Amino acid sequence: MIPKAGSGPVILGLTGSIGMGKSATARMFADRGVPVHDADAAVHALYGPGGAAAAAIGAAFPGVLGDGGGVDRARLRAAVLDAPDRMAALEAIVHPLVRAASADFLARHAAAPLVVLDIPLLYETGGEGRCDAVAVVSAPPEIQRARVLARPGMTEAAFAAILAKQMPDAEKRARADFVIDTGRGFPAAEAEVARLVARLTAHRAPPHGDDG
Repeated sequence: MIPKAGSGPVILGLTGSIGMGKSATARMFADRGVPVHDADAAVHALYGPGGAAAAAIGAAFPGVLGDGGGVDRARLRAAVLDAPDRMAALEAIVHPLVRAASADFLARHAAAPLVVLDIPLLYETGGEGRCDAVAVVSAPPEIQRARVLARPGMTEAAFAAILAKQMPDAEKRARADFVIDTGRGFPAAEAEVARLVARLTAHRAPPHGDDG
């Protein structure tokens, strides 16, 4: 993949299944000065007290707001469970706000040579269409399993349910432009990230302070 020419940053989508080390890898990019947009964090902000989505969700689904005015995720999950029409209504509220947050992020970092969109369900939601390239964070199944089951409160059943909603790792790797392997340890993954940042910014002129 040759980084695009012209104005605007190279947009790298970052994704990976549960337990693969995606969040740690996103921090590696950030530590190298690459702006990172965390889609999960954006949703949390939208759902929180005073968040742009909270009032609309509360109006559409009475009883799902907590005492502080933010969305109670457990109540919301119960409200849309096995109800495709309700899920569609929720997505109609949330998705435009998430896209707006992403667009705002890109506008704020328009002078950067490279930005990362950290999206857990990138392929599942068609998010790769907004990216110039995609990097998938991966690890062997036994390492993934051990990491996930070590999390507080995680069970075999919950792990299986999460995996059922995610595209198989093998398919993600097959579709990816780049694969970052965390199974060999995070120092090795950091070296991969460094090489990838260098590759994606090699043909980009650094931003000039007087360019506005």
